Amino acid sequence: MDSRATHGSSGAGATVVTSQKVRPGRDEDYKRWQDKTNRTARGFDGFEGTELYPPGPGQENEWVVVFRFSRVDQLTTWLRSSARQELLDEGRPLFEAPPTQEVLSGGTPAEEPEGITAVISHEIRPGCEEPFLRWQEKTLKAQEKYPGFMGSELFRPVPGIQEHWVVVFRFDSREHLDHWLESDTRKKLLNEGGRYFTHYDVRKIGSPFSGWFRFGEGADQGIPPNWKQAMSVVLALYPTVMVLNLTVGVGLDDAGVPGYAALFIGNTLSVSILTWVLMPLVNRALAFWLLPGRAHTLRVHVAGAALVALCYGLLVLIFGLTT
Repeated sequence: MDSRATHGSSGAGATVVTSQKVRPGRDEDYKRWQDKTNRTARGFDGFEGTELYPPGPGQENEWVVVFRFSRVDQLTTWLRSSARQELLDEGRPLFEAPPTQEVLSGGTPAEEPEGITAVISHEIRPGCEEPFLRWQEKTLKAQEKYPGFMGSELFRPVPGIQEHWVVVFRFDSREHLDHWLESDTRKKLLNEGGRYFTHYDVRKIGSPFSGWFRFGEGADQGIPPNWKQAMSVVLALYPTVMVLNLTVGVGLDDAGVPGYAALFIGNTLSVSILTWVLMPLVNRALAFWLLPGRAHTLRVHVAGAALVALCYGLLVLIFGLTT
């Protein structure tokens, strides 16, 4: 990706990344408020979708919301609307501090949910724009050498609505991202680049199974909590592995295929089946429980978890009786 992305035109896509630190014990109230906000945003021209990311490790109950619009002017209309202001006033008691946001004009931020994304905003000192760009290119070259790096983009300020310079980069896992963020190389670069900006802020957006949890037009309902994602993946993974072991696994063993090669073939088949066959079915069947926009009450959370646990038991029973 080009690290020197230019200003988006009025016809370019536009994204706003909002970070909100929710007060302890108010998560369910916040989800209801966010669902109401999503429904309101859908009524504005150019709205394309929104995604809700729960706090990750070490994020201190900081929720991240990503809104996408077709054009910058349409996003601006939403951000400055009286409807949104009323929602912010209504939700103020839920937050420990005012939400922060970065507007990204053009580019492809967060379009690929796999891996984990970091969003870093910088307040650049006056007259330091060009040195900052050179420093950012040097930083990108250093990033590219680290394991798991997937790409980076730089977004310039959007006059009138976004004064910060924003860098978005992705790694394939939280561990690889944290390795880069905590590395001595990055610390040296920050010491070197500190002369060009007065402040910077880092936010992480990611989900361990997010590539398997896409709901098309319903994506604006958010992404399920990690524990629900894990339970759903196991529900689809267990029968897949069992059936493959009893069919393909036996055939490969009879054919004399080495164990390491058979394992690779089995893993490839199981991931393919999960991605294109079973996980879409599980998503549809458990949408009432997986989508934060629908699962508002404790009763729904418990009922969904109990249903998945019951399915676990039935699968174990079936394979126990048939093998």
